Amino acid sequence: MRLVFAGTPEVALPSLAALLDSSHEVVAVVTRPDAPTGRGRTLRPSPVAELAAEAGLEILRPPTPKDPEFLARLSEIAPDCAPVVAYGGLLPDAALAIPAHGWVNLHFSLLPAWRGAAPVQRAVLAGDEITGATAFRIVRELDAGPVFGILTETIRPGDTSGALLERLASAGAGLLLATIDGIESGTVEAMPQPSEGVSLAPKLNVPDAEVDWKAPAMHVDRLVRACTPAPAAWTTFRGERLRLGPLTLRQDCRGLAPGELVVEKNTVLVGTGSHGVALGEVTAPGKKAMRAADWARGARPEIGEFLGGPA
Repeated sequence: MRLVFAGTPEVALPSLAALLDSSHEVVAVVTRPDAPTGRGRTLRPSPVAELAAEAGLEILRPPTPKDPEFLARLSEIAPDCAPVVAYGGLLPDAALAIPAHGWVNLHFSLLPAWRGAAPVQRAVLAGDEITGATAFRIVRELDAGPVFGILTETIRPGDTSGALLERLASAGAGLLLATIDGIESGTVEAMPQPSEGVSLAPKLNVPDAEVDWKAPAMHVDRLVRACTPAPAAWTTFRGERLRLGPLTLRQDCRGLAPGELVVEKNTVLVGTGSHGVALGEVTAPGKKAMRAADWARGARPEIGEFLGGPA
């Protein structure tokens, strides 16, 4: 089939690569416009645009999927199907109607659970034990279209959102390709999603990533892992923001007030609403990520100091 692939970030690359290596013809990609990155805020193409350029594909970067020029060009291309992985834009009815077999989205949850922008982060934050990926046809309602197929993936105790998403992106590429193959051969049929079990996964923003040390240690652990690598969990120390990497639960550490710091030889302990945790990597303002013990040797926390302010 003639395909137009829609995607933007690195997580979409395994699917695009699988389709490029398949018997289908990827004739163009749709991706978000170039965005400023780095300290110099230099405009840079999306990872999908970079791979598409290497493959010699036409690249469509509409400012919005409603853009008339984009819709006209998509109509000229007349794709048979449009697979989607993390494109980042809502498709209007005019766009949905163009591919003969519709737009097929690879979503990183077991729909109807975790519809929205941050399904992997929300699954980690909620403490889910199982997640997965779903291939479904896009309709007007958010992530509510009929399902072609799913795969499941165990959420491991130490999983960050980044590690889990990497596994789902790799496995999901096979699911998406199998779905496109099945649509072409007529061997797959999209089935309606269940009406029960719907949950929403709104984006986690920087304010959401602030650690509340009064929360139980298990919740603090989940929040930090859910926000790794982005938007990055954080707290404050002496009025400045301190980014936090994954930490270790310490059931043997009790009696510390929420946020209270205790520095040992090679460990930095922090109190929570239940028991203590040991910090992993931390990033102070203007510094690179470092082990918490190395940070403490420079910051020299005093007895009775707190992260996030006094309890």
